Amino acid sequence: MASADVTAELRCSICMEIYRDPVTLPCGHNFCRGCITRTWVHQVLLREYKCPECHKIYRKRPELVRNTSLHNIAEAFHATETDQEQTGVFCDYCDFPVPATKSCLQCETSLCDHHLRKHDRSVKHTLLPPTTDLGKRKCSVHKKFLEYYCTEDAACVCVSCSVIGEHVGHKMMLLDEASEKKKRKLRNDLQKLIKETAKNEEKVQSLEECRKQAEEKADGEAERGTALIRDLRRQLEDLEKKVLGDITRQLQSYNDVIKQVEIKEKLSRKICHIEEMCKMTDPMTVVQESDTGDLCDTGDRERHDKQLHDGGDLDVASISHTLHTGLSDIMSGVTGDLLLDVSTVSNWLNISVDRKTASFSPIWRNRLETPQRFQYAQVMSSQSFSSGRHYWEVDVGDSDRWRVGMCYPSIDRRGEQSAIGRNNKSWGLYREFDKYSLMHDTEQIQLPDKIPSDRVRICLDYEAGQISFYALCDPIRHLHTFTATFTEPLHAVLYVRAGCIKISDFWESGDIKESTQR
Repeated sequence: MASADVTAELRCSICMEIYRDPVTLPCGHNFCRGCITRTWVHQVLLREYKCPECHKIYRKRPELVRNTSLHNIAEAFHATETDQEQTGVFCDYCDFPVPATKSCLQCETSLCDHHLRKHDRSVKHTLLPPTTDLGKRKCSVHKKFLEYYCTEDAACVCVSCSVIGEHVGHKMMLLDEASEKKKRKLRNDLQKLIKETAKNEEKVQSLEECRKQAEEKADGEAERGTALIRDLRRQLEDLEKKVLGDITRQLQSYNDVIKQVEIKEKLSRKICHIEEMCKMTDPMTVVQESDTGDLCDTGDRERHDKQLHDGGDLDVASISHTLHTGLSDIMSGVTGDLLLDVSTVSNWLNISVDRKTASFSPIWRNRLETPQRFQYAQVMSSQSFSSGRHYWEVDVGDSDRWRVGMCYPSIDRRGEQSAIGRNNKSWGLYREFDKYSLMHDTEQIQLPDKIPSDRVRICLDYEAGQISFYALCDPIRHLHTFTATFTEPLHAVLYVRAGCIKISDFWESGDIKESTQR
């Protein structure tokens, strides 16, 4: 294989450069780790990861496996390229171009290995890496070698500059000493950078783990969401069939009535028969002819009228009832009502008739004191949750002093320790004028800025031991997640000290739905 072909095989198809830390996808194609990672950043929201070469789509982010063999070849190629880039200075004593090994500062010449051995036996000269610009090693004013370093002006100078030139009286160091001093500083900086790099690598690994966990959770939620939507679609299709079946049956009934009351042909035959009898001249024949029956049967006419009335109009009310009842049954499996427990409401609060809104009352309500009633301006839900995932949203736009969260039923109902978050039996998000915080067991987490929304969402995952808070802005903003091992059922709980807040939505997911009524 030609050199150009080898080079082409060592180039990443994304950056078109020699591979840097090459990784292999399950489809067999290789890319720089950084290149494929940056490419997939834009595909995370689409929940698909595509190979830039063969366009194979992965629904789950593939593990990036390092291609060790390709990595070693690429590294060797990088080293060769570096050597080739450095080549360009040739020996001044050879008759044909031979790469120089060193350049002599005193002689202002460059030498190959062969001539360098002879040069080493001569007077000790200063040897440098191969360079074509030795003139820069001499003072532009005095044309002498730069041997000193002026620390005040941070410049390399010759001996004359320090004695009679513009650097007279300045603090000087030999170039070797200045170089060693700077190297020590660089080594210290290098150690700091190495430590910082190690810390960053640990952070990256930690973030990678978090990302993997998030992807696993996202996959699970996607599967559950897909299953829920599939089940809803099936139920809606069944309901559609039922409603259309009712309409078809009613229309068929209408057609049956039409057939029953269609008597035109029968009446025509009777009319013809009567006309013939009226033309007969023989009285005996007329008398003996069979009777045509009562043509004005009132009972038949009333029955036909009733059938026309019953079948002549579509029973829209019945169809509408079937539709709305079916939809209600379907939605009851997805959403529900989260209601406030009036037996726990403080005397400083009013509760709306639908038991979803809590508003602060400046007047003491003087309700019957019970062990369940909160002393603080709080109220909790009548439902409790001991398993599954549950979500509820609160409209807090009409209050600037509120708390929302979850609590155990064993929470104190008296004293300061009964406030949401001021004990180990409740978890809450609260606003005090323009300050927002989260709290559990008196430990406060101050939020850095204002929540950009008048609606907040609280998510409970009982089995995972998580209570999460979100601001319902665009996009939704995650505020914080508390983790714990829950030992009791959990209730929603509200606190209002000004204005009112309202439970706006509630739903639950998963197959296990356990919400017990107090």
